[in-house]
Amino acid sequence: MHFFLASTALLALLKPHRASAASVDFIKTVTLDIANHDLAPDGFQRSTIVANGQYPGPAITAFKGQKLLVTVNNKLTDSSMRRSTTVSFDGIFQTTENAYNEGSAFVTTCPIAPGASYTYEVPLGGQTGTYWYHSELSVQYVDGLRGALIIYDPFDPHRNLYDVDDLSTLLQLGDWWQIPSVTLLTGYEGTGIVPVSDSGTVNGIGRYQGGPAVPFAVTNVVSGKRYRLRIINQSARNVFTVSIDNHPLTIIEADGVSTVPHTVDIIEMLAGQRYSVVINANQPVANYWINAPFVGGLPSRNLHQNATLSRSILRYKGAPIAEPTTPWTLGPVNGTVLVEADLAPLVNTVPPPVDITISLDLQVVAGKAIWNVNNISYLPPKVPTLNQVLAGASNSADFDPTENTFVLPAHKTIQIEFPPTEDDDAHPFHLHGSNFWLIKSMSSPNQNTVNPIRRDVAGVGGSGTIVRFRTDNPGPWMFHCHIFWHKQAGLATVMLSSPADIRQNANPSAAWKELCPTYDALPAELQ
Repeated sequence: MHFFLASTALLALLKPHRASAASVDFIKTVTLDIANHDLAPDGFQRSTIVANGQYPGPAITAFKGQKLLVTVNNKLTDSSMRRSTTVSFDGIFQTTENAYNEGSAFVTTCPIAPGASYTYEVPLGGQTGTYWYHSELSVQYVDGLRGALIIYDPFDPHRNLYDVDDLSTLLQLGDWWQIPSVTLLTGYEGTGIVPVSDSGTVNGIGRYQGGPAVPFAVTNVVSGKRYRLRIINQSARNVFTVSIDNHPLTIIEADGVSTVPHTVDIIEMLAGQRYSVVINANQPVANYWINAPFVGGLPSRNLHQNATLSRSILRYKGAPIAEPTTPWTLGPVNGTVLVEADLAPLVNTVPPPVDITISLDLQVVAGKAIWNVNNISYLPPKVPTLNQVLAGASNSADFDPTENTFVLPAHKTIQIEFPPTEDDDAHPFHLHGSNFWLIKSMSSPNQNTVNPIRRDVAGVGGSGTIVRFRTDNPGPWMFHCHIFWHKQAGLATVMLSSPADIRQNANPSAAWKELCPTYDALPAELQ
């Protein structure tokens, strides 16, 4: 497919010299046909919603500084699932001028109607690293619409640490349900119990208890080479714990930010988080387990669930085409576990002093599918936030209280504080439009205002979490839980920076302006 790069060509382009960087076209076009396909990622066949017929969707690759033109053709027809759609590019900082292409349903855009197409403009600017795309409409990406987005840096400062970095070194983790998301959501709304997945998948392949022995995904390596593995938790709920038997993991990136190399054996990943790790293929030629057990609700609520089945294989060239002979485990018993607070940015930017402090208190309504932020359960407005701003909305009073919109001045430093909770459950809060300094990780009791990591997804809960960000990119940016069941239940806010700057600088296209009238005219069953 035209948006894949062959491994050899990619490695050649990655050599740090200006000629290769200059040879990359500024604009790259990508086509995603969103349609229903019968697939069986874990051996159970069901109708899905996927891009270009596959789960996960095709990986989109680009280079630093390029602009993506991503055409989404909505070909959905299955009435058991949502038939409109949107696509969001997680972690990409759409600019104020381009906020209308950001893809957040009912915040920056209306969904794309069935039978319609829309082309998202995605300028990548100076961003590099590991990202992903997924449906941002309701819980639709549960049905399969998710895939990787990788931005390569020809001048990567970590380039001397690895030999191979291509599509063969992606590890895409996902939770998988055998029942369509609309049915699951109805059950959640009726009981207040978040659906428990049937399985976990690694690169689109998984197994469930009592199901067929689907061949595991394989990552091939050559003895003596070093590999940059880009690991993405594309789940809608599950927390994955990643390790590779006999192979330490040296972290060099978190959510698109290069880190000081930090070696561990085990990484816990919340929904939406991404890490790049380097592994050295210096072990005896054999097959090794890549362990990716997960947690996400009580297994007793879904007897298909067996966390040890969530895994794949690291296969050395010359090893038999077979599963490893070593035991299936949840990972090393005494291995070093990543402590998020130990991560440090490779290039440090000291967090500026705080101008505005906001406290966000999260509460669930017992027995109901309702989550509140400061006693408000977010409800998507009929008219998207951006449309309201362009029509003149400027103050909090201009928005319905259920939109939970915080109006912020431009070019200020905002600190958001999540108070401690009685349990250690982590809500992975994700910020659109920019990333944040993680002043206090829930993994540590300490605050760090000297060299905290910057990322765009962090766990909220336990001993409390503090993040800090700048409003230098005015726009209506969601800040929400990336457990999409919780987001759908109201665990979301909108951080709206400088409506006046948005009106002055945003210039939506005619195609974008047609999205809402077309969607609003649809009968409910097609929305």
